[in-house]
Amino acid sequence: MATRLVQINMKAHDDAALGRFWAEALGWGIDSEGPGVTNLEPVGFTYPDPAAVCIDLIARPEPKTVKNRVHLDLATTSTAHQEELVARLKGLGATPVDVGQGDVPWTVMADPEGNEFCVLEPRQVYRDTGPIAAVVVDCTDPREMARFWGEAMDWTLHEVTDDSATMRSARGVGPYLEFLRTPDTKSGWNRVHLDVRPYPGADPAAEAARLRSLGATDPGVDQSAIHWTILADPEGNEFCLLTPA
Repeated sequence: MATRLVQINMKAHDDAALGRFWAEALGWGIDSEGPGVTNLEPVGFTYPDPAAVCIDLIARPEPKTVKNRVHLDLATTSTAHQEELVARLKGLGATPVDVGQGDVPWTVMADPEGNEFCVLEPRQVYRDTGPIAAVVVDCTDPREMARFWGEAMDWTLHEVTDDSATMRSARGVGPYLEFLRTPDTKSGWNRVHLDVRPYPGADPAAEAARLRSLGATDPGVDQSAIHWTILADPEGNEFCLLTPA
């Protein structure tokens, strides 16, 4: 069996307000499972489907103190579209930020709670991804991350080098998952992480054991009150193994 990436989990001080920002930014619909949980997905979307990686915003009181190790890259179709999108996002409350990117053709921004994201210049490779071009994970060893996630999920590895690795759903739809080598090391609990889900009929305990055999570890938190499993990838990035669906 294998899992697939279904959503991004993002912590927020105000999940409803941040959810409104990202819904407007992406042109997506907004829903809520209850107090402190806001769900975003494309309008008319049937979850789960690789055509989109959804976003769950979860209310948490802890402050953001370091650059996120997981961020979104937004796609554009032309230089004019990139400029228009940046201006629209500023109007929604986003701000340009400097993370040491230097002179680059993309624009680095932060949402109203400081979560970094990029508005990319038009690139042919992202022409059919939807508004999210890629989910990007900072790491020290892209090859090892590609090895782990390539075996953990049924996604296809498109390219791997010492500096980066790129994957996409085997169906060739939706955003890419990219691993970029960075000099920074992980510090503290990630405020943004990946959620993966097994296919119907899978045994959750067996799938968790399989992921551990590939190099996943247990982050040492109390999981007695939840019905999913929290694990960490080989670089210590937390992720959630959801129930099969």
